[in-house]
Amino acid sequence: MKDIVVIGAGKIGSTIARMLAHTGDYRVCVADRSAEQLQQVESHEAISTAVVDIADRQALVELLTGKFAVLSAAPFHLTVAIAGAAAEAEIHYLDLTEDVESTRQVKAIAAEAKTAFIPQCGLAPGFISIVANDLTRHFDTLESVRMRVGALPQYPSNALNYNLTWSTDGVINEYIEPCEAIVEGSLIEVPAMEEREEFSLDGVTYEAFNTSGGLGTLCETLKGKVRTLNYKTIRYPGHAAIFKALLNDLGLRHRREVLKDILENALPTTTQDVVVIFVTVSGFRQGRLIQETYANKVYSGVVAGRMQSGIQITTAGSICAVLDLLAEGNIPTTGFVRQEDVSLDTFLANRFGRYYAQKHETERAAG
Repeated sequence: MKDIVVIGAGKIGSTIARMLAHTGDYRVCVADRSAEQLQQVESHEAISTAVVDIADRQALVELLTGKFAVLSAAPFHLTVAIAGAAAEAEIHYLDLTEDVESTRQVKAIAAEAKTAFIPQCGLAPGFISIVANDLTRHFDTLESVRMRVGALPQYPSNALNYNLTWSTDGVINEYIEPCEAIVEGSLIEVPAMEEREEFSLDGVTYEAFNTSGGLGTLCETLKGKVRTLNYKTIRYPGHAAIFKALLNDLGLRHRREVLKDILENALPTTTQDVVVIFVTVSGFRQGRLIQETYANKVYSGVVAGRMQSGIQITTAGSICAVLDLLAEGNIPTTGFVRQEDVSLDTFLANRFGRYYAQKHETERAAG
């Protein structure tokens, strides 16, 4: 059994711990600064807890020393501190951050580290990058890569057509920070919440708009190889207009804590959600312009004996799959590891990766 530390005892962190513990292959210590939060973690013989303040570097390093890996499910602003402690403790590091600047700093830490540093192991960034990179391999030359992901309530019932299904800090951050994109072959930054579009999938109409962080390291990987590369978050129509009013007209982009308080007290959480994944790649193959699409929906379901939301299943399942592949030696065990270094077939064959085919099989269409 390998010893793992999971930082963060929230919805995703506790799901990760449960998934790993129920395999019988991992012992998991869940760490959080809130003793009250840790009391909510499932009681299991392979799960322990520890009260640790990430700001206490010495205590964190002591907790990590001797472990196989640390998985960060903490807010994005704690990413760099946890990565630094992992390097000092000389253990593997994985996280779920969507924050671009944090990932740049993790990459710098990895340059001097003796172990693997694998950021952005969630859904988007994360699995979405694995899918997109796999599709790009089917072309002689690329034209466009368009990535769309959304975690949505199955039964929207408010003006925002949205329920809180994951980190409120993460949602706010991706709605505000600049977004990387490749436009006409050039790597640029575009504003969040802009370039809204509509599309239909399985008879349901969605909107999508720019959000930060979803591309992971694909901009760097595909720079000079593709004309258009972008990532947008999927929501039900009407969401973007209202949220832009909150951010811009009411100035809440400058008062994140106020916005977080409003959202967490006005929008209920739900486990009845659906994760929509939609990736389209076009390019030339044998002189013909071809398009291939990956479309998938993952719903809430029972995992490790407990009902979990779709976003919990996909996010926790993704980082657990990457950890498994690392433990098996199927991905690099030193240095900075990108999500696109992971094979899609290998990922989907993994016991955790199979959650992505839980109810709806992958569709791949070329035309």
